[in-house]
Amino acid sequence: MGQSAETSDFIVDCLTAWWHENQLQKSQLDEWVINLDGGAATRSNRTQFIKRMVELSQSIGVKIRLIYYPPYHSKYNQIERCWATLENYWNGTILDSVEVALKWASNMTWKGIKPIVHLVENTYEKGVKVLSQELKHYQPFWQRSETLPKWDITIIPT
Repeated sequence: MGQSAETSDFIVDCLTAWWHENQLQKSQLDEWVINLDGGAATRSNRTQFIKRMVELSQSIGVKIRLIYYPPYHSKYNQIERCWATLENYWNGTILDSVEVALKWASNMTWKGIKPIVHLVENTYEKGVKVLSQELKHYQPFWQRSETLPKWDITIIPT
């Protein structure tokens, strides 16, 4: 959970932190497949998101495949279902501090699993864009699917 804007940088920083916390358990992974809903921070045409995902892939040495749900299909997105469960769990609770919200989120269960909850205190700037000249350096590392180029992107580390 964050107190700043949900941005491409926020999302990639959270993925990076997750990797560093779980690296030993996940050391056998050679590919991540991430399902995304095409929100503003993660759209496949967001240059900052793609740039940061390429950097993440290179730094951890893992192929990352981004699969996007079609518009208006968030009902299939597992994270949306998790959020709905959290909203029902704390329904009616007065969330008068960050600590209370974190406590409630940490104590819920979804499909028998407790979520990992952290507070990200960084401030993230909205609207960060990468100029096309800079993005050219990253283009060799990602491939769009021939059949679904907008919805299926594979990022390959060096």
